[in-house]
Amino acid sequence: MPWIIFLLQFITAVIMLPVHILNYLGIWDSFIKKCFPYFMNKFTDTYNKLMEDQKRQLFSNISDFSGHSKELRLLELGCGTGANFKFYPRGCKVTCLDINPNFQKFLSKSQAENDHLTYERFLIASADNMTPLADGSMDVVVCTLLVCSVPSTPAVLKEIQRVLRPGGAFYFIEHVAAPDESSWLSFFQKVLNPSWKLIFDGCSIRKTTWKDLENAKFSDLNLRHITAPVALKLITPHIIGYAVK
Repeated sequence: MPWIIFLLQFITAVIMLPVHILNYLGIWDSFIKKCFPYFMNKFTDTYNKLMEDQKRQLFSNISDFSGHSKELRLLELGCGTGANFKFYPRGCKVTCLDINPNFQKFLSKSQAENDHLTYERFLIASADNMTPLADGSMDVVVCTLLVCSVPSTPAVLKEIQRVLRPGGAFYFIEHVAAPDESSWLSFFQKVLNPSWKLIFDGCSIRKTTWKDLENAKFSDLNLRHITAPVALKLITPHIIGYAVK
C-alpha cells in the first residue's frame, strides 16, 4: 500500500508541476497569501451555515470563564475573516491574531457587523510565538481551523497555556486526519496531502490534533470527534470542544 500512495503522490505532483515550479521560485507563497483570504471569506460563510448549531452549542458556556473581573478577555488565533465573532457574548474584549495581514480588510467588515463586542487590537504574529501577549492575560483562547496549518501543534498549545490565566479555557474546532487508518478516506488524505498543503497555504489534512491535546496536560479536556456536514469530504473528520488550564 505505501508504494501505491507514493506513486499517486508523484502523479499528482506531476499534474501540479507549474505550481511546484512557482513555489520553488518563491512566487507561489506570496500569491497564496494574497488570494487565500478571498477564498476563506467565501468558505467561512458556507462553513458557518453548516456548522452554526455546533458552534452555538460549543460557545454557549464561554461566559463562565470571565474570571473575577467579569470582563471576558478573549484571544482568537488565526482570526481570519472574523467568522466566530457573532457567537461571542456581548461586551467581551477580543484580541485578534493572524499571521497573514491580508485578512485585515475582511476582519474590519466583520468587526463592524458585530458591534456587540469590544475589539482590543489586531496582532500580526504566529500562534506558536505570541510574545506581544503577557502570561495569564486571557480568560479564553479560541482557535478554529487553524492548527492544520501550523508547523508544531505542541508549540501552539504551549503558548496558549502561557497566555491563559489559571482556570481559563481554550475552545477549538479543527479538521483532522481520519481516525481509521485503514479507511479509503485516510488513503486519499495521504495521497493528496502534499498537494493540498501547497494549494491551501500550508493546511494539512493529516493532523492528529486530538493526540496533542491529550498530551498537553490541561486540567480538564472536553473533546468530541464529529463528522462535519461539509462538501469537501477530505476535511469531514473534525474534533470540537474546550480545554481548561
